[in-house]
Amino acid sequence: MLHIVNKSPLERNAFDGALRMAKPGSTILLIEDAVYAVTKGNKAEGQLKEAMKNCSVCALWPDLEARGMQDTVIDGIKQVDYNGFVDLVAESKSVMSWL
Repeated sequence: MLHIVNKSPLERNAFDGALRMAKPGSTILLIEDAVYAVTKGNKAEGQLKEAMKNCSVCALWPDLEARGMQDTVIDGIKQVDYNGFVDLVAESKSVMSWL
């Protein structure tokens, strides 16, 4: 399953919900303000590193770049462009958007 999160972990609980519901083998894609979660040293870093033991975690590169965060991404987070976003959706049997 692909879990798409677009809200900052500081703003809403969608990020926590996605991490809680993601089963092993799932992919979590962070877009828009959710990309704040993938920066080194933030409060969500520990949660993401734990999730990465069982899930793939991706961040939308254009959203990272728009916020000037492309060089501060936690190691192991896959950065995808719009084509990669489409590929993730097309390859997934189901998609859950966390709003």
